Amino acid sequence: QLQLVESGGGLVQPGGSLRLSCAASGFTLDYYAVGWFRQAPGKEREGVSCISSSGGSTNYADSVKGRFTISRDNAKNTVYLQMNSLRPEDTAVYYCAAHGSVRCSFWWGAPNYDYWGQGTQVTVSS
Repeated sequence: QLQLVESGGGLVQPGGSLRLSCAASGFTLDYYAVGWFRQAPGKEREGVSCISSSGGSTNYADSVKGRFTISRDNAKNTVYLQMNSLRPEDTAVYYCAAHGSVRCSFWWGAPNYDYWGQGTQVTVSS
C-alpha cells in the first residue's frame, strides 16, 4: 500500500520551532519531488515548499522564506520541514505530497501531486 505519513505537528508558542516529517511506505521517494502544503480553517490549501528528488533544488512560498527549511533523507525515505520563528498565521493542517516528477514543476499546484499524506495539525498560539 502506497502511503505518506506526516508527523511532528503540535502546539507551539509564537517564535517557537517544529520539525515535520513525511515518511513514505510502499514506494521509494527517490524518484519524486516532494512538496508541503497547508490548509487553515476556511482557507484554500496552499503550497509551502517543494524539494526535488535529488534534494538539489528547493522552493518556498514567500510567506515562509527565511523561516522554513525543507530537506530530505532518501536513505530513510523521509522528507522534513523545519519550521522556525513560527507565527499564529502558520496555524494549519500540514500535508506532504509526492509530485508527479523528479522536479518541482509548478510546485504550488496541488493537482501536480500524485500521493498525499493525511496531514498533521500545527497550532501556533500563546
